[in-house]
Amino acid sequence: MSILSPDFGLGLTAILPLLILGGAPVLEMIVVAVRRAHAPVFWITVLSLLAAFGSLWIAAGAAPREVTPLLEIDRYALFYTGLIVAAALAVTVLTYGYIEKHNVQREEIYMLYLIATLGAAVLVSSSHLISFFLGLEVLSIALYGLAAYLPASERSLEAGVKYLVLAAASAAFMLFGIALVYMDLGTMSFREMASAITSGLNPHPVLMVPGIALIITGIGFKLAVAPFHLWTPDVYEGAPAPVTAYIASVSKGAMFGLLLRYFYVSGAADYRPLMLVFEIIAIASMFAGNLLALMQNNVKRILAYSSIAHLGYILVAFEAGGVAGAGAVTFYLVAYFITTLGAFGVVTVLSTGERDADRLEDYRALFWRRPGLAAIFTAMLLSLAGIPVTAGFIGKFYVVAAGASATLWALIIILVVTSAIGLFYYLRVVFTMFEYPPEGAELPPRLPALAASGTVTLAILAALLVWVGIFPGPLLSVIRSAIAAIV
Repeated sequence: MSILSPDFGLGLTAILPLLILGGAPVLEMIVVAVRRAHAPVFWITVLSLLAAFGSLWIAAGAAPREVTPLLEIDRYALFYTGLIVAAALAVTVLTYGYIEKHNVQREEIYMLYLIATLGAAVLVSSSHLISFFLGLEVLSIALYGLAAYLPASERSLEAGVKYLVLAAASAAFMLFGIALVYMDLGTMSFREMASAITSGLNPHPVLMVPGIALIITGIGFKLAVAPFHLWTPDVYEGAPAPVTAYIASVSKGAMFGLLLRYFYVSGAADYRPLMLVFEIIAIASMFAGNLLALMQNNVKRILAYSSIAHLGYILVAFEAGGVAGAGAVTFYLVAYFITTLGAFGVVTVLSTGERDADRLEDYRALFWRRPGLAAIFTAMLLSLAGIPVTAGFIGKFYVVAAGASATLWALIIILVVTSAIGLFYYLRVVFTMFEYPPEGAELPPRLPALAASGTVTLAILAALLVWVGIFPGPLLSVIRSAIAAIV
């Protein structure tokens, strides 16, 4: 194809958000090579993410478009890219005040955010197993550095090493699975996989099912669902608080965006044995996440096990399939992004240069010291619990509705029971924040001054939480338009 042809120009327009995300860290490296300065690199990151988000409307003018056999830029890819970029922007703003408190080289953390966001955007745009793996590795390699970004902290280094070793092992499973699928079907394109099966050229694929099972192992690690969840609490606890927010939201959201496209477009969702595997994973995740969270006294570990349970809830909608299932998955992910970023955002702004504010005792009587912050954290925890007038309640409602439409009654009952269990440990944190110190008791230590950037970000997330919980209609309209590209 000539570089002057209209198709080439439209292809560049379609991948404009990816080009911005790829060019921004290069610009930052040049700036840092000239002179290290925290504020300029921060603003380059913020402006780049805003530009990438704004360019989605320009890219939509060229969509839907296949950019090489590797990427499919359509409304679905653009929606998930926008969600990922918005979450990365929130994490970046929260990071500014946090990283100022630490005596480290501050500029590289923003480069790693941009590189990870680029990998996540490639993931949700992938229509081929090669681009899937490349996007996953770009995301993962950046996360290794982010998790271990505080060299003075043994827990941070431990988190980075654990994530590196286990992610490398899961990548090996995934590569072997890709090889088996290619050996059986002779293609790695999602659409061509479906064609190879439906055409009858390979009516009894022998290696495809075990190949996809191995791919599921790699996906299960990235999603941190049971039984692939063992790394999650240690990495969440050891990584810097804003990095934990990024891993919990962007990394998982990108992988689920890819999972939906892969299973719907390739026809893998029609294989009942594979969907039975996801049903078992969903049940295990809902029970393991909620029961293990009951035994924790560390807020980051509580949120880690909570995230395992929430991914189990999302898998219930994934099991339902169809338009209702895909819509419920996507809506729940938006609600999950808002609540997770808000919850870890509170941990971030309360953290000091010595350690993160992750102990339950750090939140004792918080309402009597920072009532606004306690109110925001309470709203986020109640949303995770699925209490009405929050985005989390609407998300669970649509998951249950999708499950009911597919008659998944056993999964729905387990979801309701485990959600009730989860309410206990969320309320435990809430009661700790609103507990009034007994007369004569020693008051908790004075809280650090809050960065304005973090306060504004938390206020916006709290407003979104309530808005989506009360007026979900506009978001649902956008989601329906997006998922029409794959369902």
